[in-house]
Amino acid sequence: MALPKGILNVAIMRQRKLRGGQGPQTESWDRSHPESMALWRDAYLESLGARNYSENTLASRRDAFRVFLSWAADRELTKVTQITRPILEAYQRWLWKYTKTDGKRLGISAQTSRLGALKDWFRWLTKRDVLMHNPASELEMPRQEKRLPGAALSASQLAALMALHNVADPLGLRDRAMLETLYSTGMRRAEVCRLELPDYNAERRTIHIRRGKGKKDRMVPVGEQAIMWLEKYLIYARPRLCIDTRTQAFFLTGYGGPFHPDVVSRYVSKWMDQAGLTGSCHTLRHTCATHMLDGGADIRFIQQLLGHESLETTAIYTEVSIRQLQDVHRRCHPSGQLAAAVENR
Repeated sequence: MALPKGILNVAIMRQRKLRGGQGPQTESWDRSHPESMALWRDAYLESLGARNYSENTLASRRDAFRVFLSWAADRELTKVTQITRPILEAYQRWLWKYTKTDGKRLGISAQTSRLGALKDWFRWLTKRDVLMHNPASELEMPRQEKRLPGAALSASQLAALMALHNVADPLGLRDRAMLETLYSTGMRRAEVCRLELPDYNAERRTIHIRRGKGKKDRMVPVGEQAIMWLEKYLIYARPRLCIDTRTQAFFLTGYGGPFHPDVVSRYVSKWMDQAGLTGSCHTLRHTCATHMLDGGADIRFIQQLLGHESLETTAIYTEVSIRQLQDVHRRCHPSGQLAAAVENR
């Protein structure tokens, strides 16, 4: 089936843009045939963009297609009509055996993400009568592993992490304020990077998170300790980091611009290492949720704080937090009552 004229024009324009030097040409797949997978991949991604999918989702899908189309090209498979269920199952086995440069295999979640992109793509192609039947309809996804997130930081570990920075220095004060914000609110790294001045309300002690995961907004509370450091940062550090007064980004780099999420990740990982810890931005998010659960917070409020769409995602913290289980064990298990029995002798 030939590509509709509008979609074909989009694909051609994208090729011309790459050839014109306006972006690196990293793809060399065959687009000469109307049934070429590369052309239909372009059309599919355009449709996701038109349906307001997030850039993170689009980037993830592009990466999944890059791997699959390269694998297919090595086997002289360039057309969507050439793909069958056995071919997809062969690709699935290849993903399972694939070894990264660090010698490790792809995680189950990474395999599932890449196969899920293909399943959605072939479903989309079938709905548009590009294919007579969906070769991925009966493709069985990898069985998910149930893994717990890393342990939450203890109070002493948090104190060691927070004490790293020289708060007399504008950059150190900024770094302390950023860490306090991550721990107090459970924000994701990208959400911290997108935070702008109008989103913070010290009087109401809230932060308005805009365009969170899934492009969803939410309002989160900020603890008094974090408020204290945020106010110090706004008074003493940010004015010295700000080059253009029109800049609305809340946390500024040493160059006066907003942070990139990858930079924040590198910073936090480095600080964790300096404090003798192992962790990342997500460790602080886990710690926030676990400490709230230990403090007696209802899991539904934690779900709202973290911006989880499903309560099942938040429920994992009930397995991470062991304090409540320890209390029950101490009261109900015979070995937990040994100390009390000795004291009563």
